[in-house]
Amino acid sequence: MLTRLWPIAVITFKEGVRNRALYGIGAIAVFLLLGTQLVCSMIPRDVGKVAVDLALSSTSFAGLLIVLFIGINLMAKDLDRRTIYMVLARPISRGQYILGKFCGMGLIIGAAMTLLGGAATVSVLLTRVLYPNYFDKFTLSTLFLAILFQVLSLLLLTALSFLYSALSSTSFISLLLTVITYLIGQVTTDIKALVETADKVGIQVSAAMTFLVKAVYYLFPNLSLFDIKLQAAHGLPVPLTYVAMVSGYWFLFTALALVAAVLIFERREFP
Repeated sequence: MLTRLWPIAVITFKEGVRNRALYGIGAIAVFLLLGTQLVCSMIPRDVGKVAVDLALSSTSFAGLLIVLFIGINLMAKDLDRRTIYMVLARPISRGQYILGKFCGMGLIIGAAMTLLGGAATVSVLLTRVLYPNYFDKFTLSTLFLAILFQVLSLLLLTALSFLYSALSSTSFISLLLTVITYLIGQVTTDIKALVETADKVGIQVSAAMTFLVKAVYYLFPNLSLFDIKLQAAHGLPVPLTYVAMVSGYWFLFTALALVAAVLIFERREFP
């Protein structure tokens, strides 16, 4: 199994590295990280919190661009150019193709986030040297955990983008569905909490709307679980139970998305 997945993963990784969009995304991320120093110099207070939050936001934004503009196109390119026939003509199943592509995209995300995370760490440490009095609660362990959670959320989003690519006929639809999923995943917890406490703040919400919000909450991934920028910025500890819960949630949702993508892709007819 691994002997068949690994060549696809390596080829996918090489294709992603050669993609010019990756260098543009990297340039944007570096620009944002360098801008952290400028922004911090303009803020008289809370420099430490702002530096950590901006650094993590930059890595998260760059990682999202990698998934949207590289991850989706890697699979769409094989379908558009009909090169998928050459791959499937070999002793490789469609399921192995999907899993191999996912592993390759995982390598791309891992490598990119390692570089971006290193740049973010350097940016925060440099700010700490310049403004040592504002980092009394800062810990590197929480910063690294926040970056790791970002990697998990990007892998989950990648699995869902593969599911959408298996369902749709164009990369635009896959891109649109992935963006919608990301936006819903970021706000679904807040909207559900607002609907459940609507009576307490004097807001009337219909039963149908409440049902719809709860259905969306359980159907779409809760990506806000992976966002611990607040804890990292304020130096708050993250319980091990929370880490275990988020890890289990990521594994379950990612596995379900990949299994669904494989089942759909195996039954898909190509023109």
